[in-house]
Amino acid sequence: MNKIVKNTCILAAITVVAGCLLGLVYDITKAPIAQAQENAKQEAYRTVLADAAEFTVDDSFDTSQAANVLTEAGYTGDDITEVAAASDASGEVMGYVITVTSHEGYGGDIQISVGILSDGTVKGIEMLDISETAGLGMKATEAEFKDQFKDKQVEKFTYTKSGEDGDDMIDALSGATITTNAVTNAVDSALVYFQNVLGGSAQ
Repeated sequence: MNKIVKNTCILAAITVVAGCLLGLVYDITKAPIAQAQENAKQEAYRTVLADAAEFTVDDSFDTSQAANVLTEAGYTGDDITEVAAASDASGEVMGYVITVTSHEGYGGDIQISVGILSDGTVKGIEMLDISETAGLGMKATEAEFKDQFKDKQVEKFTYTKSGEDGDDMIDALSGATITTNAVTNAVDSALVYFQNVLGGSAQ
């Protein structure tokens, strides 16, 4: 009986020590991890709106409003998670960076930043988080695919498997239609939010 009590006490002590160590490690690493994530986000901002001098995150951003806007437009697989206003050197707002999380990816959620000028021109997209199949869906991270959205002023994008021409047409990734659809819908979701909430439109 004493042996059982002793072993129980030892296990309890080990559990307490392990829990304390895990908590300590978390406290030590959470700040660097958060900083690394912020740095990656800022780098994505600069990638999709390179001419901007400053980015200001909209603290009043309403996720419920964004969800309603997307749902009404038929985009139920995406969430707008953050909006940042991009200002030029004189302080004038020149556009926005809209962060979208797509739940339609083949390998899980895909999070991207979409840079949109005030006139509705998509200046670029950048992947923040993607775990698609290597050699197939992961080609969405390559410039050849991403640049199809660049400098395009359209109401929405549509992907094609047949090479149709048009600023609004995106060539689908071979063997990765699901990924193509997810990214295209995510960009379109950013455009819908821009057009309906931020007062923009495709000219």
